[in-house]
Amino acid sequence: MSRGKNSDSGRPKARSVARYTIYNVTEPAELMDFLMRKMAGISRSKVKALLANRVILVDNVITTQYNFALKPGMKVQISKVKNNREFKHPMLKLVYEDAYILVVEKKEGLLSVSTEHQKERTAQHILNEYVKRSHRFNRVFVVHRLDRETSGLMMYAKDEKTQNTLRDNWHDIVTDRRYVSIVSGDMEKDYGTVESWLTDRKLYVSSSPVDNGEGKFAVTHYKTIKRANGYSLVELDLETGRKNQIRVHMLDLGHPVVGDRRYGSECDPLGRLALHAFKLCFYHPVTKELMEFETPYPTAFKGLMQKK
Repeated sequence: MSRGKNSDSGRPKARSVARYTIYNVTEPAELMDFLMRKMAGISRSKVKALLANRVILVDNVITTQYNFALKPGMKVQISKVKNNREFKHPMLKLVYEDAYILVVEKKEGLLSVSTEHQKERTAQHILNEYVKRSHRFNRVFVVHRLDRETSGLMMYAKDEKTQNTLRDNWHDIVTDRRYVSIVSGDMEKDYGTVESWLTDRKLYVSSSPVDNGEGKFAVTHYKTIKRANGYSLVELDLETGRKNQIRVHMLDLGHPVVGDRRYGSECDPLGRLALHAFKLCFYHPVTKELMEFETPYPTAFKGLMQKK
């Protein structure tokens, strides 16, 4: 009876429990649109703030993705109390979490993976400490990496099965992996593609236009966004994901990444490698939903490209 009454009135159906306000999903919708309808009068910025503060759950899983696809039968919960597992770290931002994966944005200067010489000041160690708050045997599993001096979006698995699914099917699962960079000089073309064979020499990755029997084929697509002050702002789309691929390919073009002294840069105006992984899109390894994450270009990049 109550369901029919709520349906006829057209008013949001919610019920309060000790910790959550719960909205039931009756038809397909994206999370942002759903919340704006149910929470009459709420602004998009307020919904984004709730998502960023990790107080919105879908079927008991914290969800921060504004376009998360809701299906009939799901329930959306809004926490009334502060999450006691709140994640805060100056070098790492938790963008998304569910039972299977973590998506984070790391700052430059932080290693992605623990090494023999550096075990604690790494994204992997920080996230291990975080997930252990729920259970002492929990840990994260490495799926891919970013160079220490590269900032941006990364994904970790929360169990070995999910890790294997992601690693074994990476090129089918990941639909878009994009970077933004500032490179030295004015790029000659607005669009282009770099192809070469890359060979890992441990301390240095070498590039060759022909296969020498040791290298791995690498393809980088680029788009020049802006030219100013002797630099170019470039968006890079990886068709392959080889070690130091972007850095080597930009050197191949004669426009090394700013701040990249290992691969030809003679200037460092930002005090960092000017390379940021700003977009990561993939099919969820378990639910198969398309997940899309994007971060703004770093403020320092924009400042360097302002015309004087």
